[in-house]
Amino acid sequence: MRPSARDDRARCAALDREPTTNGGRRPDSRVAQAELPTLGVGIGYRSAFAGELLLQQKRVDFLEIVADHYLDANAERRAELARLRGLFTLVPHALDLSLGGVEGPDPRYLEQLAALIELVEPPWWSEHIAFTRAGGVSIGHLAPLPCTNAALDQLCANIERVRAVIHRPLVLENVTYVIDLPSREMDDATFIARLLEASDCGLLLDVTNLFINARNHGFDATDFLDALPPERVVQLHFVGAKRRGSQWVDSHADPVNEEIWQLLGEVMRRFPVKGAILERDANWPRFAELAGELERARALGREAGRWS
Repeated sequence: MRPSARDDRARCAALDREPTTNGGRRPDSRVAQAELPTLGVGIGYRSAFAGELLLQQKRVDFLEIVADHYLDANAERRAELARLRGLFTLVPHALDLSLGGVEGPDPRYLEQLAALIELVEPPWWSEHIAFTRAGGVSIGHLAPLPCTNAALDQLCANIERVRAVIHRPLVLENVTYVIDLPSREMDDATFIARLLEASDCGLLLDVTNLFINARNHGFDATDFLDALPPERVVQLHFVGAKRRGSQWVDSHADPVNEEIWQLLGEVMRRFPVKGAILERDANWPRFAELAGELERARALGREAGRWS
């Protein structure tokens, strides 16, 4: 028999032994999705287009920053962060907490990340459903987890360690995977839905990652969406994908495909999302072209009633 969401929450609560404040609730760490502000449509900030961004800032509702770029930052990076904070709402996106790792988050990394989040004061922040460290060594990429009860327990334990230090809402991002691990005990959507309920986190639904996994592993993306708790879907990522041989890959370097636009519209109609980020990392066109993709996403959100 599949454990219920209540069972999962109880298992995670049993792992939570840190002292709390505010009547037993860590301040701001588990804010309900309905209480979060609506941010609209923004872009993942990259210094390569900084100049054009500042000239067209009214076309961008908010920015997602790669948290790792500003940990233990030099004076130039600190100045850049201060400029951005003065112009935009910033949402940090962490890469190396290794929430699924058996060793738990690196204490120094967690300390630096907490300091950044305290400085930025974001409405929420994000990390991946993955592990990035093993045997004390960074493996250099986001490694997917097996969809097992043991992996759920490990994620919950690490999230509670993080929540003892960072008192802002955490949203978790789905990642792509190449190999469908034979040890799985449930499908992707069930695993993520149980994780969100058990950990009391929101979801950063990467629409492109969902599209890629569905195409590469032969499942229906709409079935995946059906399994998600709607109130947990806080933020979206979207960007283009491309084929390499028989596989789809997330290059973060291509215009948004028409199939992904269609899936993005479906997601916005289904879920009360608070924000969407265009996550382009390379092969940048003129910023006006990126802003055009932002406007198309913004229009999809307006049509779905997510923002005005």
